[in-house]
This record gives sequence, C-alpha cells and structure tokens, in this order.
Amino acid sequence: MVAVGVIGSGAWGTTLALLLARKGIATTLWDHQAARAQEMQSQRENKMFLPGITFPETLRVTAEIGEAVREKELLILVTPSQRMRENLRLVAPHLSPQTLLVSASKGVEIESLKRMSEVIAEELPASAGRIAVLSGPNLSPEVAREKPTAAVIASQSTEVAIACRDLLTTRHLRIYTSDDVVGVELGGALKNIIAIGAGMTEGLGYGDNAKGAFITRGVAEIARLGIAAGANPMTFAGLAGIGDLIATCASPLSRNQRLGRRLAAGEKLDDILASTHSVAEGIYITRAALKLAERFHVEMPLTTKLSQILFQGLDPHKAVLELMMRDPKDEREGIM
Repeated sequence: MVAVGVIGSGAWGTTLALLLARKGIATTLWDHQAARAQEMQSQRENKMFLPGITFPETLRVTAEIGEAVREKELLILVTPSQRMRENLRLVAPHLSPQTLLVSASKGVEIESLKRMSEVIAEELPASAGRIAVLSGPNLSPEVAREKPTAAVIASQSTEVAIACRDLLTTRHLRIYTSDDVVGVELGGALKNIIAIGAGMTEGLGYGDNAKGAFITRGVAEIARLGIAAGANPMTFAGLAGIGDLIATCASPLSRNQRLGRRLAAGEKLDDILASTHSVAEGIYITRAALKLAERFHVEMPLTTKLSQILFQGLDPHKAVLELMMRDPKDEREGIM
C-alpha cells in the first residue's frame, strides 16, 4: 500500500497532498506549526491558503516530522526555497533508504546559488539518485479544484521520473517526463522574476502589447541564463518554461504577478510583504539570478531593472524608458 508524505502546507503543498489523497493514497501533510496542523486536521480544510476545499479521509495533517517522513514511498518537498536546507535536516533522521524525493519548490538558494535538487543531494547524499523535480503551469487554486493542466517531472534517472510521474498523475493533472533537471528547475524559478515585471506592466497601464513584449523578452532572458548553466534550450519552450510563464504572468492568482501590480500602484515592498502570508519567490530569485548571471557572464537587463525597482527604489516608469532606449540587439543574441 502506497504512502506519501508532503513537507510544507502552503497552497501548493496542500494541493499536491489533496491530489494524492483523492487517488486513495494515504497521504501525510506536514506543517511546522503544531496549532495550524491541529486546526487543519480537525477542520479538514486549509482555511489560510485553500478555503472551501474539504480534505478527503486519506489525508492526515501533522506537525510531527517523523510521522510525515517514515516509511513513505514518496516524499514531496514544498517548502520556501530559502528554508529548504533547514527542513531537510529535520527530514534526514527519519528518511527511509528507498523513498523517492520530489522537489516542488521553485527557487535557488541565495547564499550558495544551488538549485533545490542540489541542496537536497547535499543534505541527503544517500538519496541523491532518487531525486526528481516538478514544475509547470500549476496555479494551486485551479489544480486543487481539479481544473485540467499539465506539468513536467525531471530526474537524472528515467526510472525515478517515471515512478514519480505515475504516482502524481491524475485525471486532471497530466505529467510529462524530462531528463533536463537544470532547465526544469531554472525555468520554474526564473519565471517568477518575469511574472513580477508582467504584473508591473499591467499595473502601469501599458497595455497588452507591452506585456506580450515583456514576457517574450523574458523567455529569452531566462533561456540565456539556463543555457549558460547547462540546460537544454528546448526546455524553455515547454511546460517549465513558456507554459509556467504564461500562467504566472497572466493570472491574478499568481502571487508574483500581484506583487508587480501592487508595486506599480506605488506600494512599498516592505508594506506589501507585511500584508501577506504568501511567499513571492520572485523576490529571492531576483537576487540569486543576478549572482548567477555574473557567474556565467550573462546579460539580464529585465532582471537588473526589476532588482533596482525592488531594492533601490527605481521608479518603474523610468525603468521602462531605460529598457526601451538600450542599444539595438539581434533578437536571438545569447540564445543561438
């Protein structure tokens, strides 16, 4: 009998736990706060992130990390990227040797510039051959309500990718496999930068042409960095690239897109962060991306301007003008 653990009870973690539990799989969802875990377990709902969606009987919520990890065929890691390492250290003493590990966290550790799969392999070296990463156009409220979508799961091991795919696939979530771990992870992480900018163009009232142009140039910017880091260029034309980018940039359900719109309205970053309990990963990946760009000697003008808006107070209108007045380039420069 299959048993699965999910580490992290935010919107996406809870959604993945719901999908598995609805398949009849015994699923344990972990929250680091005992009071919240007890509330969700008793009320059968995550009122903070997915209000109105009832938990099936096969889903259990706990604050005991060992209960969520021990004797599980699959463990899904869905914690904020900057807290992944500390949570892995909690997981380590309870992890079974045969457990498959799936990272569903989209980010890069700022200090080390490591992708989440690299952090997992470093903290759990005995499990390095059983790691997969999940990404795609997967806005949690829609997936939790069983609206159809697709995702991609990548692993260095074809067998691991297929095993994880088969466990996670449902009638409403179609999953494809890939061997491009670097591309799938970087696509899923870097798209959050572009989503903030897309929300900003919308908030500034620049229209659909500007938004379309910004997203397209965003794909080129993400691909340049990804290719330099060793990714397959075609991954950025797939679900972890354009697919995720379209959903995140277009939907008001996107935390990063909402952040961009609020910044365009004149709100300060600190005030926005203080008013929400959700993590906008685009803030962290903006810092990490520029460090990676420096490492790989890659030009990232959109990310640079967004960083100046976020952390240096640059006026968004001025940022757009400066981008428009850059020296002309070949459209495929840095990609081909």
